[in-house]
Amino acid sequence: MKFTRLIALWLIFLASTSLMLIQTVGLYRVKSENDWIQVLNSGHDVSVDKIVNASPEVRLARAMYYQHQHRYDDALATLSLIMDKGDEQLKSLIRYNLGNIYLQKAIEEVEKQNINAAQPLVALAKQAYRQALALNSHFWDAKYNLEVAMRLLPEMDRVDMKEEEAQTPPPQLWTTIPGFPRGLP
Repeated sequence: MKFTRLIALWLIFLASTSLMLIQTVGLYRVKSENDWIQVLNSGHDVSVDKIVNASPEVRLARAMYYQHQHRYDDALATLSLIMDKGDEQLKSLIRYNLGNIYLQKAIEEVEKQNINAAQPLVALAKQAYRQALALNSHFWDAKYNLEVAMRLLPEMDRVDMKEEEAQTPPPQLWTTIPGFPRGLP
């Protein structure tokens, strides 16, 4: 009886010690990731080998670092790696930032008077903002930026609509409205 109690106490001690070790490693990892995010937000890069197995939040911070450095292709590559990771809130934030990158690239193209290159970028930005809103319908920043993207090239939307209207003839109303006589009384 005494022997089984001693074994049970030792097992409890080993289990609690291993649990404490696991928690300590987890806390160290969280502290390291928070430090990396702080370094990235201050405008300095963190080496890739440090953040290979980091959480999606660290990679999102790295993508935002690339975006501030105007390294849009690197930012897009980083965001594409974490597109489906995390909870709904994080996925929405990732898509919102993806839309911001496309919108910034489109604005740069519009400023260069390169409308043909800006049009697909605006379409990609709209798509990313709509996906962000589908994941979080209360995301006001995404709603606002979607409106900005829709207003960036409004004449292109109108031209496309006018071309579609010109191709389809208007329906003849008199033959489709019931109740009107077809001949003389």
